[in-house]
Amino acid sequence: MAEFILPKHSKIGKGKHFPAPAGARKIRSFKVYRWNPDDGKNPSVDTYEVDLDSCGPMVLDALIKIKNEIDPTLTFRRSCREGICGSCAMNIDGTNTLACTKAIAECGKKEVPIYPLPHLPVVKDLVPDLTHFYAQYASIRPWMRTQSAAPASGERLQSPEDRKKLDGLYECILCACCSTSCPSYWWNGDRYLGPAILLQAYRWIVDSRDEDTGARLDDLEDPFKLYRCHTIMNCARTCPKGLNPAKAIAEIKKLMLARRGA
Repeated sequence: MAEFILPKHSKIGKGKHFPAPAGARKIRSFKVYRWNPDDGKNPSVDTYEVDLDSCGPMVLDALIKIKNEIDPTLTFRRSCREGICGSCAMNIDGTNTLACTKAIAECGKKEVPIYPLPHLPVVKDLVPDLTHFYAQYASIRPWMRTQSAAPASGERLQSPEDRKKLDGLYECILCACCSTSCPSYWWNGDRYLGPAILLQAYRWIVDSRDEDTGARLDDLEDPFKLYRCHTIMNCARTCPKGLNPAKAIAEIKKLMLARRGA
């Protein structure tokens, strides 16, 4: 995965240093972004030395150990620990990824930097504000839209071939790693839907059971919602699920061209 470097923040200060316990032999340092909206201070980076002999293999294990045993004030999101929920998405060792699936051994830097997802407002420490991201997701109406009566069986079936079209789309967990690695989303995030939401939009556009394809394409026919993608490909490089949002965006554009030529 290509490395993505966070822009330097001139007001981030040097924070506290928490040394490893006496007798620890296998030590790894983690430099963690800290910011508390309630204390009136600038952000800082605290350094935690963790004894890996008493820690699990993943970065999330280190963060949990820090919170449980070293500094209970550290704040971050986490839930499933299986790469399914997307809660623990953050920028680790220069790359947007999931803390629960990022192995400490895979981190290249001796002192592993951990920051919140870039270019989002920060709620506290490693917790980004995803309010706008989820509002954009809601705007595409991400559910099956039909006009015909439901079949007597109650199920709308599809062929194995049509089902296969959803591969590489339904696996998206909305962790926002891709969108927050996209320069176009940084610059135009107020209007550009970004890689994650457009991949989700294509998932419903291509679903053979959905009957509102025309309206979905009409909603995306906008200079900013769709066409700010410049195929930089950060989205595909950083997706922790190995998906390719840029390809989904390209497929939507092809459908738009086909409609115009019809």
